[in-house]
Amino acid sequence: MADFVGSVAVFPNNKKTTAAEWVDPESALAVARHEFGEHGGVNMSIEASATFTVMEPEHLRQMFAGELGAGRDCFIYSRHFNPTVLNLSRQMAALEGTEAAYCTSSGMSAISSVLMQLCSSGEHVVASQTLYGGTHALLTHFFPRTCNINTTFVDMRDHEMVKEAIIEGKTKVLYWESMSNPTLTVANVPELCRIAHDKGVKVMVDNTFAPMVLSPARLGADVVVHSISKYISGGADIIAGAVCGPASLVNSMMDLHQGALMLLGPTMNAKVAFELAERIPHLGLRMKEHCRRALVYATRMKKLGIKVIYPGLEEHPQHELLKSMANQEYGYGGILCVDMETEEKANKLMNYLQNFTQFGLMAVSLGYHETLMSCSGSSTSSEMNSKEQELAGISPGMIRMSIGYSGTLEQRWHQFEKALVRMQEDGLFKRI
Repeated sequence: MADFVGSVAVFPNNKKTTAAEWVDPESALAVARHEFGEHGGVNMSIEASATFTVMEPEHLRQMFAGELGAGRDCFIYSRHFNPTVLNLSRQMAALEGTEAAYCTSSGMSAISSVLMQLCSSGEHVVASQTLYGGTHALLTHFFPRTCNINTTFVDMRDHEMVKEAIIEGKTKVLYWESMSNPTLTVANVPELCRIAHDKGVKVMVDNTFAPMVLSPARLGADVVVHSISKYISGGADIIAGAVCGPASLVNSMMDLHQGALMLLGPTMNAKVAFELAERIPHLGLRMKEHCRRALVYATRMKKLGIKVIYPGLEEHPQHELLKSMANQEYGYGGILCVDMETEEKANKLMNYLQNFTQFGLMAVSLGYHETLMSCSGSSTSSEMNSKEQELAGISPGMIRMSIGYSGTLEQRWHQFEKALVRMQEDGLFKRI
């Protein structure tokens, strides 16, 4: 196939950057190609066409033969490539420091498409035992039943366990989340990449929890996937995903005969791509404030005697590891977990926080300007049985909080404290 993504390249000659060449995500976004509107508008126009005309009959044959493609502004059909979606893909490639990217209709479609491209029937995946529930169900139930692709789940902190799980010649992908959902475990990206690459295995990292904070491709990952629905969107109003990686991979996924993206059709709507492209320039500012408030709240919660999990706290097991890998100035992530031990206590606290003090909202997802709270074991990790949740470190009373930035920090903290007073009055919490 021809290079369908040549115009998505972020760095000269489509070469992967080294650590020495790396610029932080905000700087990379600032120098990415800016697409102007049809009549010179500072914002690009939306290309809403499903299909595209050609000026010469021969061009159609050349496009279907793979001799012409999006890299030369030649488009066939919007399920294949759309100019507006291509522009968003350029931004995502810049954000993650990869040669190319392709934006999809959801995060799960991005994950499943990559895995189906890299793995064939009878092959094998090694994955973290702590994953988003939907991904866990995909690997545990759906793939074995429909594709004969099986997965071994491991503790990514145990590198010997990872090595032992890899079956040479059969394992094709090592998969984990940059910050695990919901336990916020941070994996050693460079070392795990070395282990995988020594055995000829591709590394795939879901960076949904940590855009701007971590850049897995810079640290050695082959493919980075996102649910753009979360922080990158920021509005809790769009479902979308992205695949970021080598141009060769994205090209293969767009192949007319063998490409998972082309043939499965997880197409992003051009109007969605336009909206998202307008939000990415503000992502750095939003992430810094999400992360700043999360660190302040986690520090204060700890002082009150609350069991809080947050990678920015010095006692977090991977605090120093995260500091060594993270992009400077973006903090330690915008999510923290409060462990109330039982689901009953967790639900009581969330009820007070939403319905009595207005600290946040009981809802799944993350990256919204309001704080979103959910009890992971009975919601976003409910696809995992009790034993799987225990292995993953998910307690029945674990509340995942995506810290927002609306209102002032002190105003929101006062609302949190008022809810704690109600918990004390009920005899469900005792301050230190």
